[in-house]
Amino acid sequence: MIDRTAGFRAVKKLRGGVRAAAKSRRQRGIALFTTLLLLSLVSLLGLAMCLSVNSDMMINGYYGNYRGSFYAADSGLSIARQALLNTMQADVNTTPCIGWGSTGATGCTSDPLSSFSGSTAISSLKTTYNSFTNVNSSGSWPGSFEIVDNGTSCTNSLAQASGSPSTTVTNGLVTSYVYTFNYTLCSSGRAQSLQQVLVKETGSYVLSVQAQTSTSQQVQASFSSFGAFIDNFAACQGALVPGTITGPAFTNGSWNWGSSGSYIYTDPVGQSNSKASFWFGSTCKQSATSSYTSGGQTIKPTFQQGLNLGQPAVSLPANDFSQKWAVLDGKGCGEGGTTCGVTTPPNPTNANLNTYLKNINGTSYPSTGATTGVYLPYCTGSSCSAPNTINGGGIYVEGSASVTLNVGKDSSNHLTQIYTIKQGSTTTTITTNITANTTTVSSGSTNLTLAGVPENLTGASAAPATMVYVDGTITGLTGPGQGQAGIQDYSQITIAGAGDIDITGDLIYAHEPVTLNTSDTLVAGNDFNQVLGIFTANGNINLSSPYSNNNLETDASLAAINASCSSSSSCGFATPTDTINTWTIVGGRIESYAHGVSISQGNTYFDRRFTSKAGFAPPWFPSTSLPEVDIQNAQAPLVTPSQPQRLSWVSYPQ
Repeated sequence: MIDRTAGFRAVKKLRGGVRAAAKSRRQRGIALFTTLLLLSLVSLLGLAMCLSVNSDMMINGYYGNYRGSFYAADSGLSIARQALLNTMQADVNTTPCIGWGSTGATGCTSDPLSSFSGSTAISSLKTTYNSFTNVNSSGSWPGSFEIVDNGTSCTNSLAQASGSPSTTVTNGLVTSYVYTFNYTLCSSGRAQSLQQVLVKETGSYVLSVQAQTSTSQQVQASFSSFGAFIDNFAACQGALVPGTITGPAFTNGSWNWGSSGSYIYTDPVGQSNSKASFWFGSTCKQSATSSYTSGGQTIKPTFQQGLNLGQPAVSLPANDFSQKWAVLDGKGCGEGGTTCGVTTPPNPTNANLNTYLKNINGTSYPSTGATTGVYLPYCTGSSCSAPNTINGGGIYVEGSASVTLNVGKDSSNHLTQIYTIKQGSTTTTITTNITANTTTVSSGSTNLTLAGVPENLTGASAAPATMVYVDGTITGLTGPGQGQAGIQDYSQITIAGAGDIDITGDLIYAHEPVTLNTSDTLVAGNDFNQVLGIFTANGNINLSSPYSNNNLETDASLAAINASCSSSSSCGFATPTDTINTWTIVGGRIESYAHGVSISQGNTYFDRRFTSKAGFAPPWFPSTSLPEVDIQNAQAPLVTPSQPQRLSWVSYPQ
């Protein structure tokens, strides 16, 4: 039999194969397209990786060069800091000194770092490192630096800080200095490439210089270095006026405290007696401690720096020193002929006064003596080397007088110090003008202008200062009014009397040098070398207040003191005709004998310049012998630098 469907199936199969082959031919290009697409993606990824790696390499290279340059600059700062410190230490004067100041030994009159200049040190530093210098001299690391000013972003500098140096004064000489220098350093660093980084650093150096000494001897020190001093103060003599006393306090007797008020002492307190006295009403108790309790009541003064009992006594001046001679020659060479290396009597004779002094009319002090008159040290006539020129230290008043101090200005706004002296119906006004270098005198219709001003000639160089000596009683010493300035800036004055000195009103500085509180600190910007001393060797300093509140302020170091005072009722402070509510002192108070006074409150704010500035004191003020060290055994000063303190640190890419 024949299968008729077999051919049909074969034909159908053949047609299906033809269709499959045709379809396969239509899909043949897709593989190539896919391959090209994948290849493109892989190429883009490779390119991106190359760009990324290259960027990372550039960034890492820049960062590495920056850090290398930064560390090179920072290393330069360390080198520069040490170089400046080495220069500073090398400039310290290492002469063995017991202390530094105008009265110091040869080589010790100036502070030990006076030859150092911050600007010179910076200039030398920039000269040494004015080009790139390898940080490592062996060349193992290629970093280098230079010290260079960079416009407004950084300028190298080195200068003393405000208030530097701080000092410690012992018996009129500075025994230690603490210097503080502020610095700015600019270091440009470079590593392997030309890329540079500037690093700016600010900070400070502290350098201490301490005198080293040994064996003791006696030296002269001004009594103005005491906030309070009493020579004769017997045990259980009477209670002190309550109040605040700043500055060193000492008595050759015994301190006496009462229960009517509080006592505050901010500085060391000492006495010769082994016991202090405490008053409970009319009963006095003694104790070797700083307080006492009786009947349930305690007297306990505040001693911020301690009470020291049983201390060696302080010696007193033997006479009124040389205040009279200071008026005549500006030196005060009248203490037995030893003070200034010349032979002169302790007090000038009438012949001496006749040689040196003239009044407003040009008439010499009478060789036979005088009972009244105001005189100044000047010369007239062709025989004078400098006619009509002040050539001494001040104003000599013969006979009792009142003295008023006032401040003023001339037509050119120059500061002036005015002295108004009254004797009976005669008034003499003397005006010193330091800037114009003139002294004018007027009395009635008579006027006199002299070249120069009174000067203190005891130091290495002349300094404006005025000694007012009244050869009699000062019947009134005052300023222009309550709370009004009477002592001008730059005026250095001592007023001395042969007898009593009656303070009859406020005496106030134009600028207060210290704060009037228990902190008693120097007022920045108020030190104009203004100073007042009040001194009598034979009388009392009597106090009275013409003001409704009965207060009184005296800006001065006051001394009523003499080893040979005429009697125990003299050489002290007194209130013979008045009651003072509060007496404020800016300076110190010194007396031979403690007297009973009518004062409710007494506050003494010590003038810290008397111990912080070497040799600073009222001119020709009385002095004493205090323990000091033997200059023969002085050693080179101890120099102690601190590690420089970095305050800021800033980098600037260049």
